[in-house]
Amino acid sequence: MGSREEEHFRGSFSRGRGGLRGEGSAGVEVGEGEGLLSRLVLEGKTLGTGSFGRVRFATFRPTGRPYALKMLKKTEVVFLKQVEHVKTEKKLLETISHPFVVNLMGAFQDDKNLFLMMEYIIGGEFFSHLRKAGRFPNDTARFYAAQITLVFEHLHSMMILYRDLKPENLLLDMDGHCKVTDFGFAKKVEYRTWTLCGTPEYLAPEIILSKGHGKAVDWWALGILMYEMLAGYPPFYDEDPLGIYQKILEGKIKFPWHFDRHSKDLIKKLLTADLTKRLGNLKGGAEDIKKHKWFASANTDWSQMLNNHKSLQAPIKPDVAGEADTANFEKYPDSVDGSTQPIDARDQELFADF
Repeated sequence: MGSREEEHFRGSFSRGRGGLRGEGSAGVEVGEGEGLLSRLVLEGKTLGTGSFGRVRFATFRPTGRPYALKMLKKTEVVFLKQVEHVKTEKKLLETISHPFVVNLMGAFQDDKNLFLMMEYIIGGEFFSHLRKAGRFPNDTARFYAAQITLVFEHLHSMMILYRDLKPENLLLDMDGHCKVTDFGFAKKVEYRTWTLCGTPEYLAPEIILSKGHGKAVDWWALGILMYEMLAGYPPFYDEDPLGIYQKILEGKIKFPWHFDRHSKDLIKKLLTADLTKRLGNLKGGAEDIKKHKWFASANTDWSQMLNNHKSLQAPIKPDVAGEADTANFEKYPDSVDGSTQPIDARDQELFADF
């Protein structure tokens, strides 16, 4: 789960994902799911673990293409009362297609598990690359902040809040471009929602204060991520979550000496408790962020970034041996055979529309 504890954890994963569009089938019956599963080769490598399942590296037999298979134990999903959250995550992913999102390719189930087939993003966790570097240079942080800005602009246009930005939920593809993963906290919201969820260091004040929150929480989180990329640590930190919340509400930010003046200005405007002044939440929306001097001073080409990002050289180039390489993911103990139990017919009905 990365380095941080999460509240109201919903069975999402903070490690790699993968997919199967055109080769799998979303929402297939239990029996069909068992047939589709037989066409996958599970290589044994676990890419990530969560409260009620794991993500496994898999190869689709007919094509030999690698994917990441997110496997959720039905018994745990039911026990932890996360049925609706899991189904919401799948439904949202089915509507999203973006170059900087780990896209869902298909979903199926058998009598014991739910399966989400996702793109296999070979470069590993953004978190690992950041920790290895200590902190990122200004240009590197700006490049990845631009890609995340485009993701949020797209999600918000669909009335979707992401609500779980952090380095552990970002992956790098083989060319070093960013991919947002883990939509377990995402939600379609017309105006406001009141659910307390997320990672303590990244929570906006309005979430902590239970005032109801909207799209602005994602722009606050972008400000936190920008700071963490440039400093190597988040701006509000304490050993105790309550201490973190107190510091967030106090709003005092100490900037290291090496921060670029434009990056400091943008971070301050994103980490503004007053929603009527927070950049991204104003009349101009995401355009206000895209036009900020931190991006403008580098002549960021937003159209090229979105429509032809492969032509841009990413600042980090992951070390990749081949398309089935899993070396960029940490090692996890494998699951014990027979540890997953079937559920009864009444509980199976809960997943009829998965």
